[in-house]
Amino acid sequence: MKNIEKEDLNQEVFDLYDDYAHNKIQRRDFVKKLSVYAVGGLTVSSLMGFLMPDYISSVQVQPDDPRLESGYINYESAKGGGNIKALVSKPAKTKGKLGGIVVVHENRGLNSYIEDTARIAALEGFLTIAPDALTPLGGYPGNDDEGRELQRKRDRNEMLEDFIAAYDYLKVHPDCNGKIGVVGFCFGGWISNMMAVKLPGLSAAVPFYGGQPKEDIDKIKAPLILQYAGLDKRINEGWPAYETALKSSNIEYTAYVYPEVNHGFHNNTTPRYNKEAAELAWKRTIDFFREKLK
Repeated sequence: MKNIEKEDLNQEVFDLYDDYAHNKIQRRDFVKKLSVYAVGGLTVSSLMGFLMPDYISSVQVQPDDPRLESGYINYESAKGGGNIKALVSKPAKTKGKLGGIVVVHENRGLNSYIEDTARIAALEGFLTIAPDALTPLGGYPGNDDEGRELQRKRDRNEMLEDFIAAYDYLKVHPDCNGKIGVVGFCFGGWISNMMAVKLPGLSAAVPFYGGQPKEDIDKIKAPLILQYAGLDKRINEGWPAYETALKSSNIEYTAYVYPEVNHGFHNNTTPRYNKEAAELAWKRTIDFFREKLK
């Protein structure tokens, strides 16, 4: 069987995976359409294996890393899903109070990629909270297919309230300095944008390839860094109108479009990952949080 390299695949394969990952086509249709590209020694099963996330070997900071104090808590989300589970992390040797960061997952619950991202951010000198919006349905089920199905059963505005409640949790946390930002990916990018709309006290927001708010954009007070993938037509089509609204309301923002990379380029568990773009985007994110939250 031929070993697959990212360069072997047409962009249509990644677009097809994007449709599947965002519930636009069912798994059966995904497999059927993927079979068109099973040529030249490639099989459907090998393509599926290549495209699916690899969480085991992709973790960068282990849960028991001695540099961190990291563990699960539960907090109350009265307007959302009730009692919500979250991973809270901070540097083990903390001097003084820290800026807080809400880390928002994609459309499949709190998987190991998002937990890893929250730990990585904490190592940069922040207090991070990564909630699981699937908590009311039993939590992230251990695989993304079931996670996506569960998340579809929740109202996204109720989930927004869960992440707003996480902001409230950090606001009164004894280790937090009261300055709180949010970073989110995909669905979490939309949540990040919406938290900027809803929370006048938010200190910074960094949506990664997130859907844009459609109203009340003039209420945004937090400075923004907006991270977009050049090949992400689905999300990028909403950017021009959002940019016009941000400019008309004199909102502080910087937008970055990373050319020739796919939606999900920060996620190092799938072949959509682009190391160069991900590292640059993350550096910009952490530098921004250092400026705004400390």
